Amino acid sequence: MRSDFDILIIGGGMVGACLAALCAQDRKLHGLRIGLLEGRPPTTAPQGDVDLRVSAVSRASQRILQAIDAWQRLAPEHLSAYSDMVVWDASGRPRGPGSLHFAASELGEPNLGHIVENRRLQWAVYESAAFRSVTLLQGELSELSSSEELAVAKLADGRQVRAGLVVGADGGASASRRLAGIETIGWDYEQSALVTHVRTEHSHQHTAWQRFLPGGPLAFLPLADGRSSIVWTLPKQRCAELLQIAPSELAQELTAAVDGTFGRVEIAAPLASFPLALAHARRYCKPRFVLVGDAAHSVHPLAGQGVNLGFMDAAALVQVLGESADDGAAALAELRVLRRYERWRRSENALALGLIDGLNRLFSNASGVLTQVRGLGLTMVDNSRIAKRILMGRALGTAGEVPRLVSQAI
Repeated sequence: MRSDFDILIIGGGMVGACLAALCAQDRKLHGLRIGLLEGRPPTTAPQGDVDLRVSAVSRASQRILQAIDAWQRLAPEHLSAYSDMVVWDASGRPRGPGSLHFAASELGEPNLGHIVENRRLQWAVYESAAFRSVTLLQGELSELSSSEELAVAKLADGRQVRAGLVVGADGGASASRRLAGIETIGWDYEQSALVTHVRTEHSHQHTAWQRFLPGGPLAFLPLADGRSSIVWTLPKQRCAELLQIAPSELAQELTAAVDGTFGRVEIAAPLASFPLALAHARRYCKPRFVLVGDAAHSVHPLAGQGVNLGFMDAAALVQVLGESADDGAAALAELRVLRRYERWRRSENALALGLIDGLNRLFSNASGVLTQVRGLGLTMVDNSRIAKRILMGRALGTAGEVPRLVSQAI
């Protein structure tokens, strides 16, 4: 029985669309039939104010997006580069004892990354040259099955789509993962992230700022128009309370929470919140099925690594598939191939999830003893050039076992 596609990707968000474009433009995979199933694909370029959903895009992710001609389609006014990062404990001061300062100049880099709206990044991928070879299907997945010959995705409207390989890229609440029978391990943090944009009396200085508070970290991320995007991790009840107070009161709360670092704070956008949890798929693949992005792993936002881990998954999967393409399209869905990807990315992602989870637990704590340990630890790392270079390499996405697409550009 002939398939409709060699590769069918479920989920057309930033990571899923990027994966589709990477497959379409890869030299070894070029010519394969690539399908992308998305329930609500973008149809026009984003308009209006800066959306609340933004991502800190790493150098590695930038290189991956450049490879498919997507990064080049982002207008300069929609990119906010940050050259420095300052992290400090509630008991310390920014750039003082109990703080950690990263500077792009220490690595000879022009910046440490960019703050970009998710919707503009997604649209740039859809508009990229590589994406033109992708067949976009609009619909919702309702059933998923496979045989020795192919996988079959049944859609909510009754259509059936046959593919040699199905890739689940449909986010943390992944329907494809559930239908494939893959379980996750993890836990609810009993925290929520409050997000908005603010104007501040003092400039953000093209710096990403993060203060660790007992209830969770508070991040001020620089936007190109001079505002800052706020991601404030709070206990769920406290977050719900802050969402109900007047904007002027919330501004005062933010000013106090960041210890007056930016002077007067003014709320300059609507408010939103989302619950926080850690989840990691017990396995990344089954016969004719594989996971990437948030469908495989959901991480706390304190390190800004969520979408970056997903882009790395996409580049790694394409590399592994490309290395097996000489054996024919049928070989791409073989477990021996998919498990190479699984071993690679599951170990890298487990390291990142463990580190981020540990940091959240260490710093979201009011213990007096831990406060002293945290402050001492931050100061020691700040004074160690080697330690800082290792951490900055991880933040840039250029350290560890990275896909060839990333390392070749270094």
